[in-house]
Amino acid sequence: MQESTTGAPTADLIEAPGPASAAPRIPAPYLALMAGPLSFGIAGPALVLDDIGRGLGTSSSTAAWCVTAFGWGIAVGTPLMAGLMRHRGTRFALIACGIQIALGAALVLGVPVLGAAIAGCALQALGTAGLTSIAMSLAGSPLRMGIVSASLAVVGASAPLVGSLVGGVSWRLALALPVISVLGVLAVLRRAPDGRDTGSRFDALGAVLLTALVTALVFVPENPAVAGVGAVLALLLLGWHVRAKPTGFIPASVVSRPAFLVACVIALALAVVNFGLMYAVPEALTDSTDWSKDTIGVSMVWPLLFGGALSWFVVAASGPLGRRPVVAVLVVLGAVAPFLALSGAWLVLLVAQACASIAAASGQGILAGQANDAVREAERPAAIGLFNLFYLLGAAFGPTIAVLLAG
Repeated sequence: MQESTTGAPTADLIEAPGPASAAPRIPAPYLALMAGPLSFGIAGPALVLDDIGRGLGTSSSTAAWCVTAFGWGIAVGTPLMAGLMRHRGTRFALIACGIQIALGAALVLGVPVLGAAIAGCALQALGTAGLTSIAMSLAGSPLRMGIVSASLAVVGASAPLVGSLVGGVSWRLALALPVISVLGVLAVLRRAPDGRDTGSRFDALGAVLLTALVTALVFVPENPAVAGVGAVLALLLLGWHVRAKPTGFIPASVVSRPAFLVACVIALALAVVNFGLMYAVPEALTDSTDWSKDTIGVSMVWPLLFGGALSWFVVAASGPLGRRPVVAVLVVLGAVAPFLALSGAWLVLLVAQACASIAAASGQGILAGQANDAVREAERPAAIGLFNLFYLLGAAFGPTIAVLLAG
């Protein structure tokens, strides 16, 4: 693959993807099974926060820390697990992620106290974020990438309803749904390549600084003054470290490419809108209708499912149509969705969620391909990890902002 020059116009980089790497022989449904359950951790608790709060002996706003912890975990875990895959190999990373998810589920199911629930959600998030990055790295083509991103969206579509139904049996089960991704690990493990970068040491300082930055960013909506200062300091230190060690945990050759950065920023914005509405729309439906939780959960399925299913076709069509016009349409949909949601009418609320779902799910698949194609093949694990970091920061910001606004 030819390396793109950093001085090329951004539009040209968006339109001119490099040649795709050879497609792996792992069946795409296995990759989808491994990646999709991450969405249970994001959207599964949307309708059962009150039940979780009662089960933990606290308020629903305090119980929302489980959602915040999951958001933190997927944001931090994405680049960390991508770095682990890069330096220790894909199979080792798969096993490590599977163990984290299993331990997290055990904490949630077996230790029903707030601290354990928060820690369990964070551990599940770390593991599922890593599995999503691995699945995208192994996808190898727009079609297969579309299947992976569609799995996240389709599971996300059913997650509020499934979380509500399972939560009727036990709120612990609702929080432990991401453990399903371990089935994907078992299916992929024997078929996965074991490539690793043996020529460099793991950049522990870079990993610590990135973790500090992500942690501060996740807490900005809760405490903008303190977390904002911490984020700026962490960003300055991380920037200094990247310049001092350009081949470290965050390769300078990746973050210096305009096409890569454009893809990351757009994905972040689309994710904030989509995941924020996943929590804001049910709250608005509760206020404006007399529907039950299960009815709201069922009503949320069709816009989310429509967006997730349609994303497969949109991502696949971005090849012949070109990424630039498709991304432009998705940005418009993502920008319109919050304004539609302000109407308060139940049908318009569901249309707003559908627009946000289409934009985010399709954007994730298309923009992940752009992020991959903007860098050299050897840099792709790091690039896809950083790209997913931006997207999943949106998954952390969106619900937190929605809960704070509702409170």
